[in-house]
Amino acid sequence: MNSTERKRWFGLVLVFFVCLVGFSSPFQHYAAFPTKLRLFSGQQKKLHYEMPVHAVVTVDPDVVRVNGSRKASTEVNLKNPLSLFPGRSGSTEMTLKLFGSIPFKTVRLTVVPDLKVIPGGQTIGVKVKSAGIMVVGHHQVRVTGGAQVSPGQLGGIRLGDLIVSVNGGRLNDVAKMASIVEKAGEAGTTLKLQVRRGGQLLRKEIRPAYDSEDKAWRLGLYIRDSAAGVGTLTFYAPDQGVYGALGHVITDMDTQSPIEVGEGQVVQSSVTSINKSSSGEPGEKRAQFIREGKVLGNVERNTAFGIFGRMKELPQPAYAGEPVPVAFAEEVKEGPAEILTVVGGQRVERFDIEITHVSKQTSPATKGMVIKITDKKLLAQTGGIVQGMSGSPIIQDGKLVGAVTHVFVNDPSSGYGCFIEWMLRDAGILLQTESQKLKAG
Repeated sequence: MNSTERKRWFGLVLVFFVCLVGFSSPFQHYAAFPTKLRLFSGQQKKLHYEMPVHAVVTVDPDVVRVNGSRKASTEVNLKNPLSLFPGRSGSTEMTLKLFGSIPFKTVRLTVVPDLKVIPGGQTIGVKVKSAGIMVVGHHQVRVTGGAQVSPGQLGGIRLGDLIVSVNGGRLNDVAKMASIVEKAGEAGTTLKLQVRRGGQLLRKEIRPAYDSEDKAWRLGLYIRDSAAGVGTLTFYAPDQGVYGALGHVITDMDTQSPIEVGEGQVVQSSVTSINKSSSGEPGEKRAQFIREGKVLGNVERNTAFGIFGRMKELPQPAYAGEPVPVAFAEEVKEGPAEILTVVGGQRVERFDIEITHVSKQTSPATKGMVIKITDKKLLAQTGGIVQGMSGSPIIQDGKLVGAVTHVFVNDPSSGYGCFIEWMLRDAGILLQTESQKLKAG
């Protein structure tokens, strides 16, 4: 054991006995304190050691200033909070030494550019067209002689497949598919399909069959090229002109497969009524599209954390039009919070909730927190979380921390939320820090 390690262990033992003499919680604070910390430039952060000892803190003052000091080394009393003032973007190590010489704690600090967005809460209408033809089912074609066959099923086409091209031509229109099948049937030729399945591109060939009942050529497939529904806007980033909504992926209602978006639109929507949730029966917002000619934005991506695209301006009416800070996943804590959502017409309202559990996530995952509706008004109107509320922004301590994603079927007053960090990542406006990149690699 070298001299530095001996000093570190001596310091830890000393702190341990100091804590026992004073009170036990300080040592728990030390044990729980992270070795890595991310900060947004310009957003002050306070650290609570609550230990009755003095120490010297060393850090790069251009990246982070401790208690407002512009010096590289600052003497502090750990019984009082440490105030960190992030400066320029970058990384630095903050080292604490007891009495200026005994190594005590090293924290890796990473400062990223400040980011503020406008929280949403508005109910929006979403119309998406897939990047191909979605296969949502098989059906039997009655051919001459009475036999029944499904050419598509025989050709190896499965539910959830996405037909992206036919005979070398890109295709995402069901109406055009019908005429192509008719021509191939009359000519007695096969259709050469390129199919996307689970990230793989496959080649398939199908020969249309003549339906003796309908007097038409068929593939024996149920197909779809679009989907529509309502959800909630989570945030709008005016500086980047992008938005995020829903908090979860859009799937096809028959196959439950994620829809690969070719193009899409976001339009205004108005809530007409609420079908309340009850145990075992999730409710829903009933809404209608309005002013469909006025497109609010496009849909460029459909991911596990929602839909994302470009938007020219914040949809109106809004609860508040001013940007608010956002929180990293590790900043979210159990305790009171609020959500913004619409329960009637287009008016966005604020409702009380409780964050009852926070998962420790260092990489994207959908179930980041468990939330419980505590607002009596919202419970009376909706019974809790209902379909269409997904994407409602979660606000805690003045920061946007996440979005509502799912309801608990047996307890509709509770559900899951995702961290806003992952939505901002998918929107392309919050990049991984260097430490995350190294871990991912």
